[in-house]
Formats: sequence, C-alpha cells, structure tokens
Amino acid sequence: MQLDIGSRQIRSYRDGDAESLARNANSRNVSRNMRDSFPYPYRRSDARAWIDFATAQSPRTNFAIADGSEVIGGIGLVLQSDVNRRSAEIGYWLGEPHWGQGIATAALQAMTDWAFAEFDLVRIYAEVFEWNPASGRVLEKAGYELEARLRKSITKEGQTVDALLYVMIRD
Repeated sequence: MQLDIGSRQIRSYRDGDAESLARNANSRNVSRNMRDSFPYPYRRSDARAWIDFATAQSPRTNFAIADGSEVIGGIGLVLQSDVNRRSAEIGYWLGEPHWGQGIATAALQAMTDWAFAEFDLVRIYAEVFEWNPASGRVLEKAGYELEARLRKSITKEGQTVDALLYVMIRD
C-alpha cells in the first residue's frame, strides 16, 4: 500500500526502515502519548520487531509515514471484531522534528479515506490522552469530532487521566 500525502507518503514498512524508525521513535515525548507497548527508549531491535510484525499482518493495517526513504512516523488501524466489527481504532505518531508541519493531519485524512474504502467500516475512532491537546487538534482538522471524555480511563507513567474520544462516522 502507498498513499501520497504531499511530498511524503504512507507506505508499507521495508527491510531498510529500522534505523530511521528507531531514530524518530526514540523520544520520551512521543512514547508518553502512546500505549505502553510503544517502548522508550526505542532501540533498533524494537524497530526490527515492529517491522516484522507489521509486514506479517493480514490484512496489513500498520504503515510507515515516510519522507523519501526515511520513516518519520507511523499510522495504523486496529480492526474491531464481533458486534464492533464495523469499527476501527486509528493511531498515529510522528518524530518530534516533524511536528507542527501538517503531516499528521494529512496522513490521518488519507488513512481514514483508505480505511473506509478498504474495509466495511462505519466508525473510526481515536483516544487522546488529556494532556495531549495537539493530537486532538490534528483529529479535528482531519474531520473527526469529539464524542466523549472517558474519565480516568488511561493510566500512563503513574498518572490516571481522562481520554478524549474522537470519531469519524461514515454511513
């Protein structure tokens, strides 16, 4: 899969991506807004394990955000099952040097359009840690709406905080 987002792209991970993936992911400011499974420090071995996981998926739902041959971030879906089978959770991150340039918004818009076209989805949602209003702005700029505040639903780094639930609905 490859989606162009301006001069950058969303694409499948490649064997040579481990070094740039590790370099851009290795940030406490990135990891503190991610699930605990996103390590910090983020080593090359973590990048290699992620690339192996993402490229073995069927269907593939996790992709690199790339600038040329450099992986500068990631974006992916968690397809839900059973009674939630027409829903997916979306998540994304960018390395700090790439923040504030509109890359995340463009990637989110492109990935959302692709997901609705590729899968039988009517709902895509994202949870944002309450201390990360920039991620909420990215979602809003991409057309997502704030649906709910999930009180005290996230525990990260010893703090239990609210999650803000953003959603895009397509009938």
